[in-house]
Amino acid sequence: MFAVQADGQEIKTVEGLTENGKLTDLQKNFIECHGLQCGFCTAGILMSTEDYLEKNPNPSTKEIKEMLSGHLCRCTGYDGIVKAIEKTIENKKTAISS
Repeated sequence: MFAVQADGQEIKTVEGLTENGKLTDLQKNFIECHGLQCGFCTAGILMSTEDYLEKNPNPSTKEIKEMLSGHLCRCTGYDGIVKAIEKTIENKKTAISS
C-alpha cells in the first residue's frame, strides 16, 4: 500500500495496541507462551489477531490456524502463537463470567 492510499484513514500500529502504556493480554500471552520467536512476523500477527478477535471473539483452533495461514513465520510451527491466542480467548471468557 502506498502512503497516499492511507490519506484520511486511521492507522493503528502494534505500538498502538497497548492500553495506557501497558501490554494487552494478547501481548502478554505471546511472551508467556513463546509466540514471539525472532519478531519478524510478530507485529503483523498481533495486529491481525487483534482485529480477528474483535470480529470473531470465540474462534476454534482450526479457525485460528486458518487466520494465521496468511502469515509467514520462519521460526516455529505456530504452536506458541496458537497457544497465546487461545489463552487470550480463555482469559476473556473467565473475565466475562467473573
